[in-house]
Amino acid sequence: MKVESAELHRDSAQLAGEILRLCQKAANRAGLALRKQLEEAGLDAAGLARTGLPTEADVARQEIVEEQDYDTEPQSWLRSV
Repeated sequence: MKVESAELHRDSAQLAGEILRLCQKAANRAGLALRKQLEEAGLDAAGLARTGLPTEADVARQEIVEEQDYDTEPQSWLRSV
């Protein structure tokens, strides 16, 4: 992970939250990739369910929630006219 030096001047709690959010997103996607590998290797649905690995729907749902909870819109263009 590379953190731009300008980001180090942000509020530390916000920066930590952003790093945690990105790590969780990466972990979900890695879990989904592993689930797909296990499925391709022939693990049945019951076995896949026991792994606890996320499904495509789980990952999509979580990313939608994150997009709604996390404000990624640039603030500069949100000016009253």
